[in-house]
Amino acid sequence: MLILGLESSCDETAAALVTGERQVLAHRLAGQEAAHRPFGGVVPEIAARAHVEALEPLIAAALADAKVTLADVDAVAATAGPGLIGGVMVGLVTGKALAHAASKPLVAVNHLEGHALSPRLADPDLAFPYLLLLVSGGHCQLLLVEGVGQYRRLATTIDDAVGEAFDKTAKILGLGFPGGPAVEAAAAQGDPQSVPLPRPLKGSAEPHFSFAGLKAAVARAAPDHAAVDVAASFQAAVVDCMLDRTKRSIARAPGATALVVAGGVAANGAVRSGLRALAEQHGLRFVAPPSWLCTDNAAMVAWAGAERFAAGLTDTLDVDARPRGPLDPTAEKVRGAGVKA
Repeated sequence: MLILGLESSCDETAAALVTGERQVLAHRLAGQEAAHRPFGGVVPEIAARAHVEALEPLIAAALADAKVTLADVDAVAATAGPGLIGGVMVGLVTGKALAHAASKPLVAVNHLEGHALSPRLADPDLAFPYLLLLVSGGHCQLLLVEGVGQYRRLATTIDDAVGEAFDKTAKILGLGFPGGPAVEAAAAQGDPQSVPLPRPLKGSAEPHFSFAGLKAAVARAAPDHAAVDVAASFQAAVVDCMLDRTKRSIARAPGATALVVAGGVAANGAVRSGLRALAEQHGLRFVAPPSWLCTDNAAMVAWAGAERFAAGLTDTLDVDARPRGPLDPTAEKVRGAGVKA
């Protein structure tokens, strides 16, 4: 089985070819950091135009890298959302066109499912069910992954995603863009005990996350402390909150084979270290994909497409692009803005 995957949900344009045996035959990616850096964040219109320019050459390069043609592909998988709708439309329409032209099945992949299943691409021994902490610029959730297309949300954020909190902290501290790696680099030089910052919802009976108050506290503390100390204290607060909330969900996920982290924030070393220790305390395997597979990429889309294709889950060419798309549409709504997750 050979799947062509396309990703364009935010500011990374990517194409990849992945086999059903977990071989990444090719992966091409074009970032947009330089285009968005002057604005301190992703500008949707700029991102969409960049996807239009970059995607076709990336697909051609990926096919050449893998020494295959479109005729050799068994299915085309493309992100259908959630994400910035302009970019999502570029990738999905391209995927539809390729699938139609080559008479191949189309698999419309939920971007979050790409992250959720990416650890299984990296670790062939990872079996269902597993407890997943999905942390990125747009999402912060704990899910019990019971199978392909089978997700039970245990917790989500009631306001901001943790990746958004990293980005806003970097902007407040003048650390540059992208914010996550910038904050982590600054934190390595600072004292995590030097700035008293809150741990929102730590110890709370409700299972969810909250980061809006932490962002506000960073803004108040920034003028009076060194940026590296604020960054280190912020990162320590985030890790404390994550561990507390994840520990609560472990108790609600009996039978889980592993504690898994995925999404862009999963590349953060302090987050990984804390979660690894927590997993060991509870007798769980800890699984985290390699850093390149945590950030947005097409290999995870191709792999999610492979898993769905193997399960007989394909889509018609009239499938819609969507800016939102929860993995567990039956989950109860939560207070605040968490309904967006």
